Amino acid sequence: MILNFDMHTESILKLLVAMLLGLFIGIDRQLKQKPLGIRTSMVISIASCLVTLVSIHAYDKFGGSEHPNMDPMRLAAQIVSGIGFLGAGVILRRGGDAISGLTSAALIWTASGIGIAVGAGFYLEAAYAVVLLMFAVNAVPHLIRWFGPQVLNKHEISVKIIMQHGYVLGDLIGQITICHSPEAGRKRMVRTVRRLKIKDLDDGRQMIDMVLTTPERDYATEVYNDVKKIENVMSVEVEQL
Repeated sequence: MILNFDMHTESILKLLVAMLLGLFIGIDRQLKQKPLGIRTSMVISIASCLVTLVSIHAYDKFGGSEHPNMDPMRLAAQIVSGIGFLGAGVILRRGGDAISGLTSAALIWTASGIGIAVGAGFYLEAAYAVVLLMFAVNAVPHLIRWFGPQVLNKHEISVKIIMQHGYVLGDLIGQITICHSPEAGRKRMVRTVRRLKIKDLDDGRQMIDMVLTTPERDYATEVYNDVKKIENVMSVEVEQL
């Protein structure tokens, strides 16, 4: 739905709406302490809206029969590809196949799309998109956690262990994969080893680096406590990915 206003008044309104919708996206990320914050999100939305306005009004001012090949959305199309360098900056590889920041990177790209939509005059569509985004990012994961299959309700935990001499790797893995957390339920073999790496240290000890796939309610503290109780374990380092 495209509304008609005086050109300058409409441009100011579009920039304000883009800033407001970008603010909503930024607040969501800021509350979760993610890389995409309030200021970044608003800047992206406002700048994308501004470039779209310039592209549209440049066509009105300089286009016409003398410039039949002029595309009013050419600049806006460049925003979609150009914004990718910002998204790449928040994607982090944390070891192995563990990657964080993908959602924030996607929302950076989305914030630019919201700005383009507002700049082109699609206010309602942009507002609907933000509402759906907030629902998808916040509500859907909880619905999956409550009603979804167990395979979707898992996360990964990185475990690094320094072992003394005399341990048996099979016994060690067998004890680690037994989950004793009351929250996760007293089931055997609920944890699975996704990746395993063994390294000999200078003093003859071994370092075991593994990534576990565990139930959603099996927290890193529970994994740490379970591993710390195993015989021949000298030190433990646990990180939730």
